[in-house]
Amino acid sequence: MFLYKRAPSAFLIKNWQPNCGCFLHFSPAADKDYLQGVRNVTVITTFKEKKREKQIKYEKSVLREISIKALKEKVQQFFGSSRFVSGLMMNAGIEEACYDVAIEAYLLGANYSRFGRYGESLDQVRYRCEKEYKHLVDTLYNFFLYWGHGSEAVMSESLYYMCEQYVNSWWSEGFNKGERRHKLRLH
Repeated sequence: MFLYKRAPSAFLIKNWQPNCGCFLHFSPAADKDYLQGVRNVTVITTFKEKKREKQIKYEKSVLREISIKALKEKVQQFFGSSRFVSGLMMNAGIEEACYDVAIEAYLLGANYSRFGRYGESLDQVRYRCEKEYKHLVDTLYNFFLYWGHGSEAVMSESLYYMCEQYVNSWWSEGFNKGERRHKLRLH
């Protein structure tokens, strides 16, 4: 791709396609080349890659606010009183699965908090991400069912509600922290 300069404010891009999904970057040495009529243009990245990089950067900054201690405390708070789940908690893999779901719910709430900034209520925003929210609840619930080997038949419904409350707790915390970050312009 070459860029021809006609005037200081007008550029003509040769061989550029409108739906290529890429950013254009002008090299520092290109400022000297415009006198010769040709300006070097390089492609930095696609929009998808740039969006993913931005998302990862945001997630890293948001995750700095939660600790492993908080994760452990919430697991004990929500699942420590249940006889069925507390028996399963001896397996370290189950506790790590709870941490994974908690982190995903927290990030989901933080990512959707931008809609709260635009005036939507907590319930409206939760409805907006209902599919992902339900997937997290179902994932945790099915994980407990799988590792319980059928001994949870009596407690099936209450176990589902515990999983739902656990995910809701982390989603709400992420939403509130995300809203605070947007108000402080830390996003």
